[in-house]
Amino acid sequence: MTPARFLGIDLAWREDAPGRPANESGVAAIDATGRILDAGWTRGLDETVAWVGAASGAGPALLFVDAPLVVTNERGQRECETQVGRRYGRWKVSANTTNVHTPRLAGVGLRRRLEARGWGYSDGIDGPPERGRAMSECYPYTTLVGAFELGYATERPRYKRRPPKLTVAQWRPERATNCDRLIGRIERLATADPPLLLDSHPVSRRLADEPSPLADVAYKHREDLIDALLCAWTAALWSRHGHARCQVLGPSVRSGDDPPATIIAPARAEQR
Repeated sequence: MTPARFLGIDLAWREDAPGRPANESGVAAIDATGRILDAGWTRGLDETVAWVGAASGAGPALLFVDAPLVVTNERGQRECETQVGRRYGRWKVSANTTNVHTPRLAGVGLRRRLEARGWGYSDGIDGPPERGRAMSECYPYTTLVGAFELGYATERPRYKRRPPKLTVAQWRPERATNCDRLIGRIERLATADPPLLLDSHPVSRRLADEPSPLADVAYKHREDLIDALLCAWTAALWSRHGHARCQVLGPSVRSGDDPPATIIAPARAEQR
């Protein structure tokens, strides 16, 4: 039985700590018709795990998380992160370096807590999971440039990192404009296969109805939700089309006791 619900989390990588609460995580859940069942934010792993339990329903579900879920390398980058740069670097997409000494590994904690609740980690090597409740790692930038429906054929949209040549005052309005253009492209997914209906939930509808804010905190709030929606849609795309539309970055075979660290990424032919 294919998943009935597709969940996306743009996870804050730093875990909770005494006197230092975690940052917000964006969360979204959609069904096979593209209807958005829930959209919003959580703070900390307790809230995020509780949200997954509530939003996933009782049937099979597929969760895509923008955060490292499996980290076993002592130093350097994970293989999947290196491959992001090799396959998508032409589109100005690269990945942060993660190893066991990285101080922000909330994704590993999330995976372990969900595994204790019956979820399984899916590396994607054998294709999309066909039953149960599974989670995989994704990276929204690869979705933006790898899914032809979004139209970023030459370069990723600049809605996050400030270019060094721009001052903060110059960057904020440009960032907001770029984000609004991105939201307009996400609206086009209403006719995609699979679809994403941005106007089907009041929280996600505000992305299109209200202009992107200039202030950093308010903007990050919006950005987290956008990435969560992209994660959920990527899960649906992977479930629907498998290797025909997506590639698995990282090891191609399993070895040892630890699961392979992989990223499931939409891909054009020239990105494979």
